[in-house]
Amino acid sequence: MSNKTLDRFSQGLIVSCQALPDEPLHSSYIMARMAAAALEGGAVGIRANGYSDIVEIKKTVDLPVIGIVKRDYDDSPVYITPTIKEVKELLEAGVDVIALDATTSIRPNNSSLEQLLAEIKELDTDVLLMADCSTIAEAKKAVDLGFDIISTTLVGYTPQSKDLDLSADDYAPLKEIIEYTKANGKYFIAEGNMDTEEKISNAIKLGANSIVIGSMITRPQLITKRFVNIVETAKDKLC
Repeated sequence: MSNKTLDRFSQGLIVSCQALPDEPLHSSYIMARMAAAALEGGAVGIRANGYSDIVEIKKTVDLPVIGIVKRDYDDSPVYITPTIKEVKELLEAGVDVIALDATTSIRPNNSSLEQLLAEIKELDTDVLLMADCSTIAEAKKAVDLGFDIISTTLVGYTPQSKDLDLSADDYAPLKEIIEYTKANGKYFIAEGNMDTEEKISNAIKLGANSIVIGSMITRPQLITKRFVNIVETAKDKLC
């Protein structure tokens, strides 16, 4: 599919600039500076969370933004743009793409993904919709439902995907998702634990249109912890 935003994304790296309220870098100003650093490094797009962060990022960089709103509901484990309320917030912020949970997990008010898509359609917006999926079946359903972009964002983060390994030796699950997505004229973004050169290279080889990386670039506490573990492991081997 051809689209100005997707053309800008094509074959490039999208950086997820997010920090939740309990994280050290939680600040719209800091997330905007993260986006500026990502742009300087060659990123082709930004994924961001929440109205304030998105507005500040769009003031700072001229890059297309994939927007989400993370919000918890007592009756559902779905937290990525779970209802039409969050969708409207993202439209007001002026995002280029809205990403939302497209899993089979129970949604707020026991609603369905199909109901949410119908509500979005009633808004008469031409914003692109991105499906954050966690299984092969969910990705295929998202394609069939008409999402513009399919992603593996939630693989390993839902009960139904806990045993799915997209980076297994043969990369068969990832290959199946990408082939189905592209055969139906949709755009595929590899996201979710894209934290090694091997994983990224294989996703591109299999046909991923773009890659999203977040924590390995924009969450220094996690980056630090990773290297601390490497240091501790090296020390243990000396004992």
